[in-house]
Amino acid sequence: MTGLENLRAFFKSDNIKYNDDKLTVDNIPSLNIIIEDLYRRDKKVIFTMGKGGVGKTTIAATIAVELAKKGKKVHLTTTDPAAHLNFVIDESYGITISNIDEKKELEKYQEEVLNKAKETMTDDDIAYIEEDLRSPCTQEIAVFRAFAEIVERSQNEVVVIDTAPTGHTLLLLESTQSYNREIARTQGDIPESVKKLLPKLRDSSQTEVIIVTLAETTPVHEAMGLQEDLNRAGIYSKWWIINSSFYATNTTNEILKVKASNEIQWINKVNEISDGDFAVIKWIPEEVKGQNLSKLLK
Repeated sequence: MTGLENLRAFFKSDNIKYNDDKLTVDNIPSLNIIIEDLYRRDKKVIFTMGKGGVGKTTIAATIAVELAKKGKKVHLTTTDPAAHLNFVIDESYGITISNIDEKKELEKYQEEVLNKAKETMTDDDIAYIEEDLRSPCTQEIAVFRAFAEIVERSQNEVVVIDTAPTGHTLLLLESTQSYNREIARTQGDIPESVKKLLPKLRDSSQTEVIIVTLAETTPVHEAMGLQEDLNRAGIYSKWWIINSSFYATNTTNEILKVKASNEIQWINKVNEISDGDFAVIKWIPEEVKGQNLSKLLK
């Protein structure tokens, strides 16, 4: 059967097959539940983490807006190379918005380290430092310094961080642990903001990591791996969010109902691994931004 014939067969009503899985929860929680919990527990640093493309930016913006509506001072920032926060929201919402430019932060850090090295080192030593500063770990350190500075400056604000995809995020977090060793190699200084940050990230009374996924095989398994790595790093994670769910739309379309029924096993899985601390956001056909962010709460 050709690809076209396969496609035609898929759309024939007698080819539609629903998954027989049953939902193991009586009620599916909404994003409102998570936001209320973050507000009540007075979280200071909030991450949205997950595989690229699962909707972390929009969810981070929604959380920031809703916390601001409740009277919190909020700083929303991103390390995502896509950096489309400004497309989703602007500062007219009373929220401070910033973006960490990886390239600029790396250049600034390299310049700082080299200027310090030139005060005491020979040309051969400086050449070694220059080579060392081209390592991927150096960029992670530079980005983490910028992030630490934002958290330090935002002592009276809630900092909501829309992070880059999973692999980058883990490197960013792990750089705190390797920071002393790397700085010793490159002769750089450790800012006070960095020294203070790791204890804050490990303090569950201050920091919350929200894992964002889709009700699909790969995003859920990658999110599970992310949670395991966070646990090893001593970073607290309570809430999960399943984004763009067809099941939550209560669709009557026969084709989409198949898609919705296939999500049930993954909703059940997230319910299991999160101990019931999860929310589901329904699929929304149009681009969500600005005033439309409230649609994620329904």
